[in-house]
Amino acid sequence: MEKHRGFPGRLPGTDFQFVIRRENRKEGASRIIRRERHADRRPADRRADEGFMAALWAHFGAEPFVRGNLDAGRLSWLFGREVVAADAQFDPASYEAMLRIDEARARAAFPAAFADGAAPPAEADEDDDW
Repeated sequence: MEKHRGFPGRLPGTDFQFVIRRENRKEGASRIIRRERHADRRPADRRADEGFMAALWAHFGAEPFVRGNLDAGRLSWLFGREVVAADAQFDPASYEAMLRIDEARARAAFPAAFADGAAPPAEADEDDDW
């Protein structure tokens, strides 16, 4: 499992997780699924989605990226819309799955995430050497 060094571990000041610390060797990677975002979602959830998109854009830009240690639950809120499979052999339960940002849809859904300085600062992870 590739670890994305420098990627924020969570939305600052919250418990909304962006990355996992280590892979699940027993059951394998959690599947990425498309979760519906309803208009009545809590503002904190919306901020977490926007912060995650800002971090993805700051870290990867328009280039394809490997899922690695990115949290499947957080990716699932964006998957199928702003984050899409980068190749035809996409495996939603693989740490090596390739993804990419659909820039047009992401800019329409999260315009503030693409503003200068929009990405949340990376938090130092105490267990980074694991």
